[in-house]
Amino acid sequence: MYYLAKFVVKVFFKILYSLHYEGKENIPKDTTVIYACNHRSNADPPLLGAGARGKFAFMAKEELFKNKLFAWLIRSLGAFPVARGKGDTGVIDTAVERLNSNRSLMIFPEGTRSKDGKVGKGHTGAALIAVKADKPIIPVGICYKEKLKFRAPLTVKFGKPIYPEEYCEISDNPNPRQLVKLKNRYMADIKLLVEGEPESDMNSKEDNADE
Repeated sequence: MYYLAKFVVKVFFKILYSLHYEGKENIPKDTTVIYACNHRSNADPPLLGAGARGKFAFMAKEELFKNKLFAWLIRSLGAFPVARGKGDTGVIDTAVERLNSNRSLMIFPEGTRSKDGKVGKGHTGAALIAVKADKPIIPVGICYKEKLKFRAPLTVKFGKPIYPEEYCEISDNPNPRQLVKLKNRYMADIKLLVEGEPESDMNSKEDNADE
């Protein structure tokens, strides 16, 4: 059922939008990963999931599990509940368990949808899970102009893997400052995928080329 649903979702979005996936070769084949993605619309989770490798898990607000039929459906697709704003620390352990059970994890580290398409500062949750599980982070950018419309160009870009041991000591109680450094790295990569290089960097490259 899982792969059938994934196929149907991908075909649906291919019809609805001019959808392309880039950088799938960056996704490791020998391990589960954490997909850290920008967040612009409710379509982001299925868009990312349809192009991601293998099975995945994702956090969903606990209110979505009140309807038994819908709860069964999203659980079968990898969802697990999280109580927002209640300091639900158990969700970290659940995420690590999913990663160790052959499911990659989907996270939107900004914590909320962007209203202007710009990438925000993000949170360290993905970094904490990556260090605890010792799994790489794949930065992902969902890219399109303004609002999604029928047959609008839409590209999902997968960046190169970021390995947590390059920034943090692998531990059940990682150093908070190291987590921030790791967070800053994947947020910078997401921003680059979505927004491209800053104009100042582009101008400096052009100036150097003219010299």
